[in-house]
Amino acid sequence: QVPLVESGGGLVQAGDSLRLSCAPSGRTFSSYGMGWFRQAPGKERELVAAISAGGGNTYYADSVKGRFTCSRDNAKNTVYLQMNSLKPEDTAVYYCAATVRLFSPYGQRYDYWGQGTQVTVSS
Repeated sequence: QVPLVESGGGLVQAGDSLRLSCAPSGRTFSSYGMGWFRQAPGKERELVAAISAGGGNTYYADSVKGRFTCSRDNAKNTVYLQMNSLKPEDTAVYYCAATVRLFSPYGQRYDYWGQGTQVTVSS
């Protein structure tokens, strides 16, 4: 079974907001660093946001900085990606991932992955 399950994707207009959620499937990730990746058609998968195990440190790709916010609720064992001011170039499949490292802002190591959720932004 896939260890992480993403939800919250959909089709929205440019300027709209979406909130993605990443829930556990069979284990607890409260002690793991988490990351959000995305892959657009014809492009390589890229790290867009990362958060440390305790939630005190975050990283954002330049392309989403100021628009996206990554947070986590360890009591619920859930991580979120709040996406505001969405642009057509944000269209991609978004993946939640977990790393046994406390924090992996450069995508050094991610060990568990979800199946992804589609985000489509129309102009």
